[in-house]
Amino acid sequence: MPPAPPPAPSRQSLRGLDWFIFFLADVQTGFGPFVAVYLTTQKWTQVEIGFVLSIGGLVGLIGQMPGGAIVDAARSERLVAGLAVATIGASALAYAAWPIFPVVVTAATLSCVLGPAIAAISLGLVGPLAIGERLGRNARFASLGNGMAAAVMGTCGYFLSSRSVFLVTFILAIPTLLALARIRESEIDAARAHGAVMREVADVNATSVLSLVRQRPLLIFAGSVLLLQLANAAMLPIMAGVVTTRSSQWAPVLIAACIIVPQAIVALASPSVGSLAQQWGRRPLLLLGFAALAIRGALFAVVNDPYLLVAVQVFDGITAAVFSVMVPLIVADVAFGSGHFNLAQGIVGTATGIGASLSTVLAGYISDMFGSSVAFFGLAAVAAAGLVLIWFVMPETRRTAYK
Repeated sequence: MPPAPPPAPSRQSLRGLDWFIFFLADVQTGFGPFVAVYLTTQKWTQVEIGFVLSIGGLVGLIGQMPGGAIVDAARSERLVAGLAVATIGASALAYAAWPIFPVVVTAATLSCVLGPAIAAISLGLVGPLAIGERLGRNARFASLGNGMAAAVMGTCGYFLSSRSVFLVTFILAIPTLLALARIRESEIDAARAHGAVMREVADVNATSVLSLVRQRPLLIFAGSVLLLQLANAAMLPIMAGVVTTRSSQWAPVLIAACIIVPQAIVALASPSVGSLAQQWGRRPLLLLGFAALAIRGALFAVVNDPYLLVAVQVFDGITAAVFSVMVPLIVADVAFGSGHFNLAQGIVGTATGIGASLSTVLAGYISDMFGSSVAFFGLAAVAAAGLVLIWFVMPETRRTAYK
């Protein structure tokens, strides 16, 4: 007789997850662009700041797969997330008092387990068939949290000091942990959270790490995500430089608008993306995301009005809404049944980091040598290559029955 399915999660646990993601986005925002601002006020040179941020990014990249493996091996995803948040909060406090290199590296290292932990808790609560809508809701609350944190921290930094941003980050770690405590441990199915081994699987080799990394859909999707980041990561920085050149007085306002517009679209559209992914399948939405990215790059290359460039950012919102849901969802599709769901997230996360790192270097070089329009057309061509990869090679991964 097959085992009874896990009980449906309570409203308390689901709302706890909502607010955990919201406040966690606030905490992580504190270690974003505000780091460079703060270190500048502490008389760090741009070379020193760039070195610290690059090393922190490299540590975060290297830690993607180990971070996923740690979450897979942990008995409690909630405990792993709680320890990471508490340490990041303490790092923020230390950063305000004593801005040194190890603090940046610590925050970058611990962030590696938070993404896999959130996805694991979500999958453990709702299961593989409902994970699409749950991930859409996660993306909405993360987007709202990012927007609120940017506003609050920017205001504190302007009226108080850049150091106050990290004090706010430390304070926000407290409601983050309180929200996490609202999620009932008993309702997180541990087997599902790790990508439960299917009962039908008789071959132990089928659940090995080697078998996972040989899965064609996972490798194809990791390649497509690398192309996504290769096309996307450099677009906004290059566009910011173009806007500053054309309209230096309004550049800060325009760049802020370019960030807010896609965040608003993600907050509004992400839950619908999760629902549509289950109705239509994953491939149509992936094609939509890559098409929007290619169109955005081409428009950046030909549009001269700085204010119209803000409108072009609508396409960034479409791409972000699609992939904020699709990345963990497709990983769950492919890795569920292997017992290594979070390690698979780490593999895709590594591809994300490689693509983003190469994007800024290559596109920056092309922009300096041949102009920003050529760079934007090149990035649009990379996005088009991703679209072709999805269209001709990527299989559909949607689940239609519980396994």
